[in-house]
Amino acid sequence: MFRRVAEHVAQAEELYGGDKVETAEEYYRMMTELAFLPNSPTLINAGKPRAQLAACFVLPLEDSLPGIFETLKNAALIQQSGGGTGFSFSRLRPNGDVVASTGGVASGPVSFLHVYDVATQVVKQGAVRRGANMAVLRVDHPDIEEFITAKRRLDVLNNFNLSVGITDEFMKAVETRAPFQLINPHSGRVSRTVDARGLFDLLVRMAWENGEPGLFFLDAVNRANPNRDLGLFEAPNPCSEQPLLPYESCVLGSINLTKVVSGQGNTRQIDYEKLSVLVRSGVKFLDNIVEVNHHPLPQVAEATRRTRKIGLGVMGLAETFILLGIPYASQEAVSLTERILSFVTKEARRVSAELGERRGSFPAFNGSVYFRQGYHAMRNATVTTIAPTGTISIIAGCSSGIEPLFALSLSRRVLDGKVLTSSNLTVETYLKEQNLLTTEIQTVIEAHGSVAETSLPEQVKRVLRAAHE
Repeated sequence: MFRRVAEHVAQAEELYGGDKVETAEEYYRMMTELAFLPNSPTLINAGKPRAQLAACFVLPLEDSLPGIFETLKNAALIQQSGGGTGFSFSRLRPNGDVVASTGGVASGPVSFLHVYDVATQVVKQGAVRRGANMAVLRVDHPDIEEFITAKRRLDVLNNFNLSVGITDEFMKAVETRAPFQLINPHSGRVSRTVDARGLFDLLVRMAWENGEPGLFFLDAVNRANPNRDLGLFEAPNPCSEQPLLPYESCVLGSINLTKVVSGQGNTRQIDYEKLSVLVRSGVKFLDNIVEVNHHPLPQVAEATRRTRKIGLGVMGLAETFILLGIPYASQEAVSLTERILSFVTKEARRVSAELGERRGSFPAFNGSVYFRQGYHAMRNATVTTIAPTGTISIIAGCSSGIEPLFALSLSRRVLDGKVLTSSNLTVETYLKEQNLLTTEIQTVIEAHGSVAETSLPEQVKRVLRAAHE
């Protein structure tokens, strides 16, 4: 698989006078060492005819029946190829609104959520991976309460993540206990006024009850929008790590941080030189994916090539802390994360600027924040993204994204119904080095996924705390 991916992605080098054979070897080595892996669609599709290699998509959703079902068709095509789709349902008129062209009554955004959910369920049966969606509804939409409580039943909308589009105005109203106006997106008129604090409390109760909806801070992400001249972010991809403009896609890849830990025992530290090499190769790899990718829709191809967004991230952070003897829940862990990700971001942007000088900047560069900041070139409008790495972290054998370990041992039900149970190898390494891995401790870890109730030293138990602890 890694050979197939490396050779496919390295083809882009020929367009710029590079050595595709040498580059393929570099990519192959990086992946076989499990030091860097691209997003799942690249692993699945690279080498196929018309290979679609991106994970993240956002599609526009207009307030008309043809527009709603055109977007649904486009989403089905993207999901069939392995991509995940995000939408803002905020432009759709509210439930009960009169439709002038027919004299009928609109059924509202949540009704169409269910239509999209059923379609995703059907499409995923023949797709390369299960479909995933993100639905955003602005907090000032008249149907916001219905949206917030849409997943109170646990057997509905299981192909969707839901996020409320939060504005600065709403948060200020919550803080000051002010009334808050809900606006009909079709007419632009105030539909009704609600208690902002009460609406926020409803959000909190539902998030506590079943984890949804999440919050997508519209004004905050748009303050960081590198191309506000092209429009505003209205929605992110399904796991919400990548805000995108309508029809944009983004390719992701992550560095396994456990592979840049050097030394043994108490002498371990982050090898920033090795991290720099991986960042440089990772940015080139992802930019090459944009070049060789076959986009599922012409609108996606146009929007994606306009900004050439890539998302280099990390995985294995929790295990990196364990190797370094640092508790996840500590200020030391926060500070180290800040140092690592600051380094990754600066290095990635430097590489993108160099690629821009050699290969040309992304077409929308002149209207971007980078042009205004005095950069002479930039290849990619975004360079970093912290993705959940749900699939690729399993392949790499490391903890997912920047999350704590769920447990110190896990049971996974795989495709043929077998249950595979395994203890975390990094945890075992950590305990072995301190001569603490006894048969008794091993048995406790396998049975409970935790060492909280053992006689291990308190500092060791702090380092090995799992998510629920």
